[in-house]
Amino acid sequence: MKKLQFGMIGGGNGAFIGDVHRHGALMDDLAVLVAGCFSRNREKSLETAEKWNIADTNRIYPDYETMAQAESQREDGIDFVTIATPNDTHYPIAKCFLEHGIHIMCDKPLALTAEQGYELEALAKERDLLFGVSYTYTGYAMTRQAREMIDHGEIGKITCIQGEYPQEWLAVSLVSDHSEQATWRHDPKRSGESGCCADIGTHVECLISRMTGLHPTKVIARFDHIPADVPLETNAMVMCEFDGGVPGMIWTSQVAMGHETELTVRIFGETGSIEWTHLKPWELRVTRINQPPQTYTTNRDYLYPAAKELCRLPSGHIEGFYEAFGNIYHSFCVNLIAKKTGGDPGSFRYPTVSDGVKGIEFVDACLESNRNNNVWVTVGRD
Repeated sequence: MKKLQFGMIGGGNGAFIGDVHRHGALMDDLAVLVAGCFSRNREKSLETAEKWNIADTNRIYPDYETMAQAESQREDGIDFVTIATPNDTHYPIAKCFLEHGIHIMCDKPLALTAEQGYELEALAKERDLLFGVSYTYTGYAMTRQAREMIDHGEIGKITCIQGEYPQEWLAVSLVSDHSEQATWRHDPKRSGESGCCADIGTHVECLISRMTGLHPTKVIARFDHIPADVPLETNAMVMCEFDGGVPGMIWTSQVAMGHETELTVRIFGETGSIEWTHLKPWELRVTRINQPPQTYTTNRDYLYPAAKELCRLPSGHIEGFYEAFGNIYHSFCVNLIAKKTGGDPGSFRYPTVSDGVKGIEFVDACLESNRNNNVWVTVGRD
């Protein structure tokens, strides 16, 4: 089959995440970028198209509605669209492209409310369309190795889960001259009711679920506004109960000075434990009961095949953020090609619209718990 064609909404004007999406989608030569609306400003959108070598300027559109309509009517229209815009726009853009029969890869979060998420999930199912959500850290090979080891019973029944994601970027931005991210990420109209928990807490929640197969079923949450005058929380501490009554904790912060992007997940079982950290994403620390800790590394013969097939370089060579994005897109594209050709996608997986819904439900439950003096709240619909 020839390469998939895709378009992008947003992501232009030097935006960080748009270029990451582009690199991820192009990394394995499974897709080519042919269309887009990269900015509300037509000239800037055309500048991005030229920079990204999109030759046909007729496929550079003034808005996403025009793009969805035009591409859905073309015989050679796009196979999927990437949504790389601020949080508040994800829902209307995704709904529009789903209604026009176009598959979707959306930056997280999926939407601002659970009701929006449920609608998108139902619409994707009704139209039989793939819908990926770019929870970046699920793309690292060693997080998949963790899941394979757990599924094969290598640490026994899970007894406790801990996840943390401390960052300092917001604290730093508040004393710098300007930060566009700080401006929109802490505007409730653009980011929703939650700040830190929605922004990075959902990364932890999704990564835990992908590594273990377990989702939070109940939470007790405390949100802190540091400094006090910020409109949304910058620090969130959450006690969780996961499927099967497994206890756990999730801590996220955007004002943790001295920490940059330090996502860590620790999974404890009856016969061992597994730990993965973004500080060394090419490693997995595995400890079996009464044995010395072992360090597993990428692309070694002892890894499970599903983890090895996510490795791009020989062992000892560092793979990072772009490769993780590439793995998510690779998995999405392999599944989409298989859908179009009747083939088999193998063991390739990607975060879906359902994972996006789970993230919103987690945030909503945390918000409710925090509002009600930190009581236990059930996650999801009754």
